[in-house]
Amino acid sequence: MNAADQALAPTSPAPAPTVRVQVSEKPAASAPRPRAADRLRALDGLRLLAALMVCMYHFAGKNGEVAESWHQSPGHMFPTLSRVATYGSLGVQFFFVISGFVICMSSWGRTMGAFFRSRVSRLYPAYWVAIVLITAAAYIMPVVVRPLRSDELLLNLTMLQQPMGANRVLGVDWTLWVEVRFYALFALCVVWRGVTYQRVVLFCCLWTTAGVFARVADTPLTDELVMRDHAPFFIGGLALYLIHRFGSNMLLWGIVVMSFLLGQRYSVTALWHPGPQGDFHRNPHVIQVIVFLAFATVAVVALGWTRWANWRWLTVAGALTYPFYLVHEHLGWFFIRVLYRGYGLPPYATIVVSVLSLLLIAWLIHRLVEKPFGPRLKRALAVRRLQLGG
Repeated sequence: MNAADQALAPTSPAPAPTVRVQVSEKPAASAPRPRAADRLRALDGLRLLAALMVCMYHFAGKNGEVAESWHQSPGHMFPTLSRVATYGSLGVQFFFVISGFVICMSSWGRTMGAFFRSRVSRLYPAYWVAIVLITAAAYIMPVVVRPLRSDELLLNLTMLQQPMGANRVLGVDWTLWVEVRFYALFALCVVWRGVTYQRVVLFCCLWTTAGVFARVADTPLTDELVMRDHAPFFIGGLALYLIHRFGSNMLLWGIVVMSFLLGQRYSVTALWHPGPQGDFHRNPHVIQVIVFLAFATVAVVALGWTRWANWRWLTVAGALTYPFYLVHEHLGWFFIRVLYRGYGLPPYATIVVSVLSLLLIAWLIHRLVEKPFGPRLKRALAVRRLQLGG
């Protein structure tokens, strides 16, 4: 975190007669502004809010397996809640904007190797535990989720099951594959040369252009490489971090606005299907508002307007978000079946107890797995240079 908050050394002033023209560079007089240590706590709170949005979608905003666990459509059980929960899937858009912001911040001043180690040690320990927990639950109660074949299960440990065409243990795996591709693209295009204002801006502009051309090309390979549908959210997050670090200018806000305009278009076309929608109809205008809020809330944090949110529990909330997100879907269906159909708990009480239980499991994963084994994995991945000679 210290490296991410360090200021770039100011450039040496040019001789008086020389006229300096700046286009994409940060203003010479605006050094990165210092931020309070509690600055990111609001961002942690937004991460947990996004996870809870997705959780509500999986518990009360869709049919399929969750309807089998409730033994009827959640739209009939929760006529009011379901109309709100069906928009919870847009929590993923929140995640992607936040991810762009955080990755730009955490990669500043890091080498490619350090960036790689930080991502692996952050993603995999909790992910492996989630794979084990969901698989064990599937063997205990296969009526909810069926266990995968051994070859598919082992492939899931790599986090590459989606491009390999295998079934997924975790339903949310598809978002992890999107995140991994973003990390790889950002690392190869920016991190390996060193993260700077100019390189991030250039990356944002070129990635936006590539996404537009990828839609014209409309081929699976270009879609996988460029991530045309998800790129605007990451790009918006990257630009918002630059605003946070260097201050506002028209170029950065232009990138953010462009990203929103492209992102809302994708969200409407992907999540709104005209015609009868049964219990889970989505209004396209509501989708646009939620996408706007995804950008706007991170922008509020970037501008420093949430410094008052200095509660320590937000840091804990941020730490619980990733393990909670991994286990909430399938384990939640198990809890619903056991609590509601097994013990006769009322529907709303079932949701509350399930969410609290999942947060407890997330806390245990964080305390018993992520905290002790994440740093160990990072150290184990470090490559030490061999000292040759006497």
